[in-house]
Amino acid sequence: MPKLIPAVTPGRVGLRGRTRTGRVLASTVTAVLASFVLVAGALAPAADARPAPPDRPGTHRPADVIPRLTDDQGRVLTLRGWNVADKANSGDQALSAITEKQFRDLRARGFGLARLLVFWDDLEPRRGHYSTAYLRRIDRILDWARKYDIQVLIDAHQDVFGPAFGSRGIPAWATRTDGLPFTPHPDDWFSEYFEPAVQRAFTHLYEDPDLQRAQARMWQVLAARYAHHPAVIGYDLINEPMGEMREGEDLATAARRIEARQITPMYNRLARAIRSVDRSTWLFVEPTPIVGEGVPTGLGAVADRRTVYSPHFYNAAMEAGGDYDPSAGWVEAYEDAVTRYPARYRVPIVVGEWGPLNNTLPNMGRFYRDAMSSLSRYSSGWAGWVWCYGGGYCALDASGAFAKNKERTATPYAPAVAGTVRSDTYDDTAGVYRLAYTAGRRGVTEISLPSATGAWRISVTGDARARRDGGQVLVRARPGSRVTVTVAQGAFRK
Repeated sequence: MPKLIPAVTPGRVGLRGRTRTGRVLASTVTAVLASFVLVAGALAPAADARPAPPDRPGTHRPADVIPRLTDDQGRVLTLRGWNVADKANSGDQALSAITEKQFRDLRARGFGLARLLVFWDDLEPRRGHYSTAYLRRIDRILDWARKYDIQVLIDAHQDVFGPAFGSRGIPAWATRTDGLPFTPHPDDWFSEYFEPAVQRAFTHLYEDPDLQRAQARMWQVLAARYAHHPAVIGYDLINEPMGEMREGEDLATAARRIEARQITPMYNRLARAIRSVDRSTWLFVEPTPIVGEGVPTGLGAVADRRTVYSPHFYNAAMEAGGDYDPSAGWVEAYEDAVTRYPARYRVPIVVGEWGPLNNTLPNMGRFYRDAMSSLSRYSSGWAGWVWCYGGGYCALDASGAFAKNKERTATPYAPAVAGTVRSDTYDDTAGVYRLAYTAGRRGVTEISLPSATGAWRISVTGDARARRDGGQVLVRARPGSRVTVTVAQGAFRK
């Protein structure tokens, strides 16, 4: 949920918030979760839905019932990559900081996904007038992605609603505040979400019919243009939606109500609009960012068979620059909370953003091991924040080398498995990846190999043959055979 980061150019510092303190101070979010209350205004959300009841202890379905993302051959997909963003430029310079080099470097390090941030205020700067120049810049980026075999998730991004509040996202012409106040918080930008004017703007976006139509039309413009682009795998309908609290509500209760009564209907409206021009691209839906504090979402069903749940994976203390505390149980609590929705509604899960601010602290190596292990248990992949060159959140330093500990994200993995996965593990200590599956009738299994200082050793058991093809290994197997692929450092071997 970054705001105005200097992103993607060598030597620049990639930040999620306005300052080096991260997106929100831990003390702020803790206080908000405990007791933040705003006076409800005249506009109350429609009461035609109810938040889903919390799961009772012991009723939570395990992660193994969550379906995996699949392609048109029925292969099981795993998406791994990074967010690609240019928040520093808009108007005539929008997206100009995104370069072909970023996609070439993503592929060289074994990644296959880019979550591309696009902004409604750049696409439709005046109501009903869509920028063909902006669309052409998106075209160029998608063509780079295709060239390097990177799949792209197009993200309709917003932070603190949009430019009316000094940020990016929903256009100023679509921002209605009813004259409520807004006070900037440059040292704690996430708290701006709790300003009355910002919260009221979300209510109008969700409830005003003309703004509902405008948002749907914006997505139709994008989907009609990119429905058949070979690089595009999905549309992320809105980044980290928020809303307006009622008098007496705590944040967790408010989040569940907003998700159930306003965000779920919005997603269904946008799904119908997109399906009028694009029948097959995956639709990614997000909860409010409160899920990061271990609060299960109140989202309801999205009536579309190609829906992906796409929460973000951030911890308030680490966002404030603190170290990872393995004994706090945060990763486990997040996994428990975030898997409830996809288990209930039988949809895949792809985490759309994750990664701490300060990767050099003593426990951050442990964090990446724990996080990668957790993500592999329940998700169909992830996009880290953020693929840029510099400091802060950047994956790479100014020279193009991985920032400390972020190299742990570049492991062998299987972007596509032609069959039923029995196990899929990576031993971070030994540096060994192992995939076991029962081969299906269609397709080829793909193993991605990140660039490494030494050669890779690949061994395959079962009625199967492996072939090295650049930065990947292709495995063909007899249908029904039980195949195990093991990848470690060393020379290639069948």
